[in-house]
Amino acid sequence: MLEVAVIEEAAAAEASLDPIRSRILAALAEPGSAAMLAGRLGLPRQKINYHLKELERHGLVELEEERRKGNLTERVYRATAASYVISPSALSAVSPDPARSPDQLSARWLLALGARLVQEVGALLTGAQRAKQRVATFGIDAEVRFASAGDRAAFAEELSQAVATLVGRYHDESAAGGRTHRVVVGLHQIPTTLTTAPDTDTESDAAQENRA
Repeated sequence: MLEVAVIEEAAAAEASLDPIRSRILAALAEPGSAAMLAGRLGLPRQKINYHLKELERHGLVELEEERRKGNLTERVYRATAASYVISPSALSAVSPDPARSPDQLSARWLLALGARLVQEVGALLTGAQRAKQRVATFGIDAEVRFASAGDRAAFAEELSQAVATLVGRYHDESAAGGRTHRVVVGLHQIPTTLTTAPDTDTESDAAQENRA
């Protein structure tokens, strides 16, 4: 079982978002049969079997084993991953494009960068799994608490300069056999609740729309 699987097809994304099927996927973190799922989820076995077939058709669950019980054969399934991420490529016609309106102060642009990250890394993972190879990546996750908006702005400026310096030092456009990598750095407030009000001391997306 994979730790994370990326869903790239619209039909598979639709299948995974069905409330019953998402419950089945969660339950199949450990292998189980339709009978077990029916008892655990409180649903008819026939209905469970229908949803299992749909999930299997889209590669979201797979057959673990078949067990003989008298004259019957019990099919045991498991989810193909512990968790799933839906790639923006599943909605290719309306997926966000960071190149459309780049603005370092725009939360929507940061979201577009994140969407592109999921799409590109997801495509790399899919290709690597088929080739049975690993993907060379690197990530940093940190939290910083700023005393003031001024400190946050200063931090962002220093970080921008540091990244620009590193990129300038190591980027080699003429390197034979070199591989181009993407560096994405984001900074955002951590929401403590769904109703947390964001800071408003920098230009908001609404302000950007008004001046557009």
